[in-house]
Amino acid sequence: MPYTPPPELASLSIAEIAELAEAQKLPPVDQWDPQESGDSEMRIAADGSWYHQGDPIRRPAMVRAFSTILRREADRSYALVTPYQKLSIEVEDAPFVAVELESQGSGKDRTLAFRLNTDHLVVAGPDHLLRFGADKPQPYLQVRRALEAVLARPVYYELVELALEENADPLGIWSSGVFFPMATDK
Repeated sequence: MPYTPPPELASLSIAEIAELAEAQKLPPVDQWDPQESGDSEMRIAADGSWYHQGDPIRRPAMVRAFSTILRREADRSYALVTPYQKLSIEVEDAPFVAVELESQGSGKDRTLAFRLNTDHLVVAGPDHLLRFGADKPQPYLQVRRALEAVLARPVYYELVELALEENADPLGIWSSGVFFPMATDK
């Protein structure tokens, strides 16, 4: 079955993006408890690139398929999970990268939508929080369950620019009725 990526975010309204995000069907990996386990010999680099036995996985559809069965374990490790097997996978930072941002509205009425490097769509809000760390300015977006996306540098700069235009005190940004402060106390 060929994969057709969603259209460019700029060509969609936030409501259309939210509909596409809700329509994404993902396997219920949190409900699976496979007995067989092992090592996938896979790694997700900090830049979002996927590798198998040291070689890059070049097919985006393959990366997308693997990303749908990714799970964060209670011990904070990562695994690829099917009903029959759980294989560990190394993740250098976050398993996803937010590579595109679309903003609609302003202030408390703003909605932020992100496209991930896997073409999944996420709308920031109560179920998908933005987190800005105190130890480094790199922001993260909660994608699903305990999985996060790091914001690519251009996306982060775009987000900061929007926040500066808002002139909020403290510096931060709204999305879907939630305020996300960008500066955190240490």
